[in-house]
Amino acid sequence: MAKRERVVRMSVEQPLWRALTVYRLLTMVYAVLLFLCAYREFARPAVAVGYLAVLAVWTVATYRSVASAARCTKRFLGADLTVALAGILLTALADTHARIGAGGPTLPSIWTAGSVLAFALKGGWRWAGFASTPVAVANIVIHGGDPTRDTLHNVLLVWVASIAIGYVVEVARASEATLARALEIEAATRERERLARDIHDGVLQVLAMVQRRGSELGGEAAELGRMAGEQEVALRTLVSSGLVPASRVSRDQSLGALVDAYEVEEPGADEGELDLRTLLAPHAGSRVSFAEPGGPVPLPAPAARELAGAVGAALDNVRKHAGEGARAWILVEDWGDEVIVTVRDDGPGIPAGRLDQAEGEGRMGVALSIRGRLRDLGGTAELVSVPGQGTEVELKVPRGRTQ
Repeated sequence: MAKRERVVRMSVEQPLWRALTVYRLLTMVYAVLLFLCAYREFARPAVAVGYLAVLAVWTVATYRSVASAARCTKRFLGADLTVALAGILLTALADTHARIGAGGPTLPSIWTAGSVLAFALKGGWRWAGFASTPVAVANIVIHGGDPTRDTLHNVLLVWVASIAIGYVVEVARASEATLARALEIEAATRERERLARDIHDGVLQVLAMVQRRGSELGGEAAELGRMAGEQEVALRTLVSSGLVPASRVSRDQSLGALVDAYEVEEPGADEGELDLRTLLAPHAGSRVSFAEPGGPVPLPAPAARELAGAVGAALDNVRKHAGEGARAWILVEDWGDEVIVTVRDDGPGIPAGRLDQAEGEGRMGVALSIRGRLRDLGGTAELVSVPGQGTEVELKVPRGRTQ
């Protein structure tokens, strides 16, 4: 069945970037309102007006520069921090020493914190510490080296908060990369198991049959059978220990914590429904009895095919291990919320521990062709076998999880 790849974007930090864009706009307006409320008290209000005009234009013009880690470049961060530091230092020129000494706000006010937080979101806690340090120094300088207690508290708050946010962002990036890799491994494992089922249902059984018939015929056929047996072992080993492809998770630091997770989709989900009875009826024969409900047993097309494939694998095991003379029975039950298919035979049964041994040898008939299929459908496969009394395989598929 054809597969296609779907890219899923995941990012915990992206909402933080959106919040930062809003924060910068609101704090710019707040800084302007603070000045308008106290402009008569400024020693040089023209200096404040000029700076706040530049701040307003800069904030609006660079609105999209803080929309994501990719757009927030190092050059922008440097220029943004320069604007913040210039505003802090110009406060000493625009405002009176009395207001500054009393702990009055700087020209950019709390807008400066947005500049520091941009460093934290972009580069983590180290970048946050790098940006918050000159901001702290500038605040101390304009107070003549003797800042008020409130000023020290504000500087310390910005410093600690930015470093903490930067650390959280780093942890989020590492967690998202781990999650994306786990999703890749899961998708690759499911695809490998699907291929393994197809190989087991076809190629491996043909090779095993060639090996048996070659040994029975002897001569050149025996050599052909030996070679087929070697290829069967090699193929089983490859199927059971296939490699997961190299990671495709984005490692570009300019993307921040934005990573790509790859999922495999079944296009057959749009094929509608099939009557499970029509897929299982061809198995009926002189040695296989088929019991079905009186009405249709509709299932989504991919689920119906996979369930029919699991039934076929169970019957293959009956023919292979229970002997040519063994009889088998297929019972289909539709309980509304789930469909149950039971495959039973009157063979010699399976000795205890034989399934685990077969799986260890790379023989994945039950593990992949039966249980693997049902697991992918959200169902279960239960196998009960008593030596001398045959084997029963019960396949359950819940309808709510096969859509």
